[in-house]
Amino acid sequence: MVINEREIRKELTADAARRMMTAARTAPKGKGMDIIETAMVTGEDIERLSKEMLQLSDETGLKFVVRDAENLHSADAVVIIGTRAREHGLNCSHCGFKTCKEKPEAIPCVLNTIDVGIAVGSACAAAADVRADTRVMFSAGLAAQRLGWLEDCKGVIGIPVSVSSKNPFFDRVPKF
Repeated sequence: MVINEREIRKELTADAARRMMTAARTAPKGKGMDIIETAMVTGEDIERLSKEMLQLSDETGLKFVVRDAENLHSADAVVIIGTRAREHGLNCSHCGFKTCKEKPEAIPCVLNTIDVGIAVGSACAAAADVRADTRVMFSAGLAAQRLGWLEDCKGVIGIPVSVSSKNPFFDRVPKF
């Protein structure tokens, strides 16, 4: 049997995305609290995510989001990573408030934000290990958050994944 890589490219991309989700899950977390959630977006849901990004651009005036939304069409998968809001009770004042009780609910605990960043870094490293191309997009994450794909999560980041001859997520032409 001869299997041409072009015939299994979507399968290879999905495998890379699964490894990324594993890396995000096993990444170090503040106080060891597992508040990270991940998911893989494929198929028609990538188009749904792209449309939500266009709506986001219309509402906010952020024109680069149009470019990001169109760029998702080059991805066979998008990994989304977010955190459930949880105070760590350290009273570290890293968020700008003296104690966790003084911090308004709308302000995220800094450790939650750090945890997402570490998980995203681990996920992208896993993609690099298998030579899959990625790009970290807060715009895709915000659209996924608006769609509610990671229940009760904030600070969602989207990472489109591609396996092609050239990384389609770089050397992009601005749309403004």
